[in-house]
Amino acid sequence: MAVPDETREELADALYDALRTKSPIGRLTAEHDLSMADAYDIQTRFIDRRLDDGAEIVGHKIGLTSDGIQEQLGVDEPDYGRLLDTMFVEGREIPGEDLIQPRIEPEIGFVMEEPLEPPVTYLDVLDATGSVLPVVEVIDSRVRDWDIRIQDTIADNASSALYVAGEQTSLANTDLSLEGVKLYKNGTLESSGVGAAVLDHPARSVAWLANTLSDLDERIESGHVVLSGSLTPAVDLAPGDVVSVEFTSIGTVNARLAEE
Repeated sequence: MAVPDETREELADALYDALRTKSPIGRLTAEHDLSMADAYDIQTRFIDRRLDDGAEIVGHKIGLTSDGIQEQLGVDEPDYGRLLDTMFVEGREIPGEDLIQPRIEPEIGFVMEEPLEPPVTYLDVLDATGSVLPVVEVIDSRVRDWDIRIQDTIADNASSALYVAGEQTSLANTDLSLEGVKLYKNGTLESSGVGAAVLDHPARSVAWLANTLSDLDERIESGHVVLSGSLTPAVDLAPGDVVSVEFTSIGTVNARLAEE
């Protein structure tokens, strides 16, 4: 049974206030028995408050795409959040004034040339993709100490914060399931991975999103950017840290978290 409408409204307000004040809140699921539907409804309300501030939706991000994190949270499918234009970082300096407990993930971003009409396969995604981007996604949690369950991260817009992107590149002759990445922080190799870590192929992740959105009468539009999921475990980020994400063939992204 869904939690009352007024409760979902209050939880969206709490997440929005945490975002504005940089004061994290306790786990939503500690006091409320939230269903997945409840969590996505709270996410929508949370995003609506940011749209009221002038932001625009420019795409989506997909999370929980690895077996390890799904097992950790006790789920068997990914989740998603909305990408806002205000989440895109111009240049390479990541602003830290709105972040609480940031982490970074290397991802492959898809720039859609055509909308995706379900049912969608990963081959449909590849056909509809205009280009791909190397991306450093900055994730964050408005829930204290990352003490989250699946419903908490969904309500919190899939724990999204910001993203830095490199140059667009063609998909021609690139097998994204074999695309490798190395993640460096302050010159030290922190993690490495391959595209197959994302549901066996990053385009499968995008297909999952397209088919999931169709149940909500939504779709991935032409021009939208989709962050398909991390190729490695997340790495903590502190003010002054310099990161470099080096993909095998689609490019490199360098960024630094500004010191407050």
